[in-house]
Amino acid sequence: MQTPTYLNPGDKIAIVAPARKISMEELQPAVDVLTSWGYEVVFGDNLFNEFNQYSGSDEERTLDFQNALDADDIKAIICARGGYGTLRIIDKLDFTKFINNPKWIIGYSDVTVLHSHINKNYSIETLHATMPVNFPKDGSINQSLASLQIALQGESLSYCIENHALNRNGITSGKLCGGNLSILYALTASVSDIDTKDKILFIEDLDEYLYHIDRMMLNLKRSGKLANLAGLIVGGMSEMRDNTIPFGMTAEEIIIEAVAEYDYPVCFNFPAGHISDNNALIMGRNVYLNVADSVVLKFDI
Repeated sequence: MQTPTYLNPGDKIAIVAPARKISMEELQPAVDVLTSWGYEVVFGDNLFNEFNQYSGSDEERTLDFQNALDADDIKAIICARGGYGTLRIIDKLDFTKFINNPKWIIGYSDVTVLHSHINKNYSIETLHATMPVNFPKDGSINQSLASLQIALQGESLSYCIENHALNRNGITSGKLCGGNLSILYALTASVSDIDTKDKILFIEDLDEYLYHIDRMMLNLKRSGKLANLAGLIVGGMSEMRDNTIPFGMTAEEIIIEAVAEYDYPVCFNFPAGHISDNNALIMGRNVYLNVADSVVLKFDI
């Protein structure tokens, strides 16, 4: 895997919106923080456009992202927010110049499309991390932002978290892949589909019916994506929904059942995803995972 160049003061970060629309008011806290870190913030030309729920038409969103990919002086691209829409433009993007001049692609949720596509097809690392719409409105630096800054600067990145009752102990290592479970499900059998063999899979999701979680986990299992993992990390499974007749299992119980016949380590409740502590993860990077009385996740340098 190729690592994009880490950032230095004075470097330019582009903010683009490949999915849902956003306002300047929502972006201002992120602009202030990124500027305070010494970076120059550049807006996509169509960033504040509106087309139904999107930040502009497919063509406008594609153009903004393409321009940021191609610009030699842009060192990182952070997606303004998720929602839905990146899947509609991924096949319109030309990564030729990006391959020769890799830069950090940053975001989570709907941005999983980009993580999976770039990691698999171009062997370039990306950054699963908080987005401008989530930056604290008061300008404070929470754990999510602190980990983003550490990752962008190329400092050592590691986490130690408490055990979870459903964790399966063990020590393993492998390249990190994955992201939002619903998006991974949408990528099945496409050119952007994840390759999980001998890798550590990270999954998270928000606002899904429990039977949807079951269906998506069965899809991963039946397509062979769970059988040959080196390990599994489960982030926030937030605001899950149920039917009038209960499904009878939590999201975590659904997941552990899906991997019950395998023997690799499994970690639940990792602080990443649609939760307040959305810590940065370098997708495509080799990681060390130790699931025991506590859980340690450490990224290679």
